[in-house]
Amino acid sequence: MDTDAFAAVHEADWDRLEQLSKQRRLTGAEADELVRLYQATAGHLSAVRTAAPDPYLVGRLSALLGLARGRIAGAHELRLSDVARFFVVSLPAAFYRVRWWTVVVMVAFVALAVVVGAWTASTPAVLAGLGSPAELERYADEAFAAYYSNFPAPDFAAQVWTNNAWIAAQCIGLGITGVFPVYVLGANAIGVGQAGAIMAAHGDLTVFFGLILPHGLMELTAIFIAGGTGLKLFWTAVAPGRRTRARALAEEGRALITVAVGLVLVLAVSGLVEGFVTPSALPGWAKVAIGALVLAGYWAYTIVLGRRAVAAGETGDLEEDLAGHTLAQAG
Repeated sequence: MDTDAFAAVHEADWDRLEQLSKQRRLTGAEADELVRLYQATAGHLSAVRTAAPDPYLVGRLSALLGLARGRIAGAHELRLSDVARFFVVSLPAAFYRVRWWTVVVMVAFVALAVVVGAWTASTPAVLAGLGSPAELERYADEAFAAYYSNFPAPDFAAQVWTNNAWIAAQCIGLGITGVFPVYVLGANAIGVGQAGAIMAAHGDLTVFFGLILPHGLMELTAIFIAGGTGLKLFWTAVAPGRRTRARALAEEGRALITVAVGLVLVLAVSGLVEGFVTPSALPGWAKVAIGALVLAGYWAYTIVLGRRAVAAGETGDLEEDLAGHTLAQAG
């Protein structure tokens, strides 16, 4: 397709569609014309996407159709049913669709942390490279535990939530690179392994797990979800399947943004556990039990509601009236 010639032929129709979309009042004939031009332009966009996906023309027609659709259908108002659908259908479906990516990332993270921790603890030269004997002893006996109690619980919970939500957002937003999630996950796994090695070398491994597990079970799982989600987006760009790459990325991207929004809530819960439960005077077993219950609640929510939603054809993407025009696909 010669996109310049195609644009020249239909330019007048597109200009007219834009004019009608911006016009404050429309007669009956003009309203009919608006709908007719909208349908025709949607076909033009589909043809361009399929035959010659020129970025400028695709962007222009997409924006024009969005403007016209808003004039034809009106703005979508948030309803209580939309909120309920998000939590009962869209969010669990999105979590469910990245479950295996989450598990793979989790296994890789734990394996790397264990290997680094065992190697560091058994190699004096590596352990010495992390600090002087006095610094390592102070870290094991004071600093590690003090981290969880240096600030008031509400402030600490908010700080943890903000930091982890930002890390998760970066893993998803920059996941298409295929590099950033791996870097973030690898760096964190190494950090956890080294911290465990220092604690083990000073006989404080029980303290390490007692402070890490209550909130870490859910907090680290949230990071695994974010990393897996970002890598799924990268793989979509590599292997879009029968969809065009642009369409595949648009559909998966919207669904994965649903994951990002959900993780903000998940990390809020883990932040509360880290701020109020981890530094509390509860017995260690009780703290770990609370963390395990939070994690079990997440997986029950994902598997029970998510499996049902996915079986019904849900992906976590927006509904059609919110997602925009559905493009034709090859094959």
